[in-house]
Amino acid sequence: MQSNTMSKVMRSMMVAGLGLLLSVAAAGVAQAKEFVLGFQCDRSGPTQTVGAFLCDGVHDYFRLVNKQGKFGAGNSVRVFEIDIAYNTPRGVEAYERHKAAGALTYMIWGTPITYALTPKLHKDHIPGTSPGFGSAGAANGKEFPYLFPMAATYWSQMAGAVKFMQDKWKAAGKSGQPKVAYLFYDNPAGREPLPVLRDLQKQLGFTLREFAVPPPAVEMRPQVLDIVRNYKADWVIAHLFGRAPGISIKELSRLRFPMNRIISFVWGGAEADINVAGWKTAQGYQSLQFAGVGQDHQIIRDIKKMYQDEGKAPPMDKMKISVFYNRGILIGAFHAEAIANAIKKHGNNITGEHTKEGFENIRNFSMGNFAPPVSVTPEDHEGGGWVQVWEVKGDKWVPASKWMAPYRDVVMKHVRATKYKK
Repeated sequence: MQSNTMSKVMRSMMVAGLGLLLSVAAAGVAQAKEFVLGFQCDRSGPTQTVGAFLCDGVHDYFRLVNKQGKFGAGNSVRVFEIDIAYNTPRGVEAYERHKAAGALTYMIWGTPITYALTPKLHKDHIPGTSPGFGSAGAANGKEFPYLFPMAATYWSQMAGAVKFMQDKWKAAGKSGQPKVAYLFYDNPAGREPLPVLRDLQKQLGFTLREFAVPPPAVEMRPQVLDIVRNYKADWVIAHLFGRAPGISIKELSRLRFPMNRIISFVWGGAEADINVAGWKTAQGYQSLQFAGVGQDHQIIRDIKKMYQDEGKAPPMDKMKISVFYNRGILIGAFHAEAIANAIKKHGNNITGEHTKEGFENIRNFSMGNFAPPVSVTPEDHEGGGWVQVWEVKGDKWVPASKWMAPYRDVVMKHVRATKYKK
């Protein structure tokens, strides 16, 4: 009798314990959350040659970190992509759709759309990124609290280009200062670096002439002829987009201007640009980058392994255009860090205010040598303005400098002077 009673008690306790475990597990599943990242991409417009690779890099990175559990047990981030075709009205419409879906961070596509969305980001308290484009003054986090350039702006790129040129000039044993030609796409983005360039010209004493190429910049023979034959430039700093970088390489090569005395901004330094010009023609050509190039990086190996574990072949056709694909990974990584930082501090019920704080608490984030040691603060939304120079050598890009953020005092003078015009 006593034995039967004890058995009943034990069975009751086991059932109760099992019920408790099931309820805890159910609660855990219920608490797991999908966070939304609003993502603009161009797969059908004038910059689709970038979007086809960069956007896939973003998606692959988030698939990887979701599998790794970066956002907490059971949590994930959904990358909600909308193709805006580099069209501002479509970009604004996409933003409203993303906001309605509960986007906690926002990836903007292109300078015109950045300007259109900045007031909305500030009003709605949703942090957005404009890496390598948009307003350089947005690095001023006090004036632009919800806009994050994250990567080197055109001001920082100009500082990097001038520093690299100066170092090469001195290493060659040249006396005095070089004659510098600034060859640029004649639009607001092309003109934006001019204040920093002119300040550095006064500070360092090099000779400077500016050569504007009207859109769409597919005809620049008069400017190149003037640079080489009349001005006799020692160095060319190029800030061109679209088809223009490849055309500039062809035109300068045709007049026998040395490729190793050209330094391009980041949007003129992809494999696609060299494919247009021809790799043999472009030997020695140099470009700034804000993310690592090529496939010899741990993060690339991790993504390849993810595909292999799924029984699929890695997307080598995408990965070979590594400049754009890798930038997508890095941009995605910044958003992932911001969201993860917010969850770690505030739990799953986070808002745009929390992810903004998450961006501002990114510290020394480098992913090995895949990226510079980016640190973001409430005052500096650029992350330090780091760039690295890569050079065309053989059939690939190779590093030509270490990560650098030179003339930071000059850049930050302009950043601090920028005011947000409401």
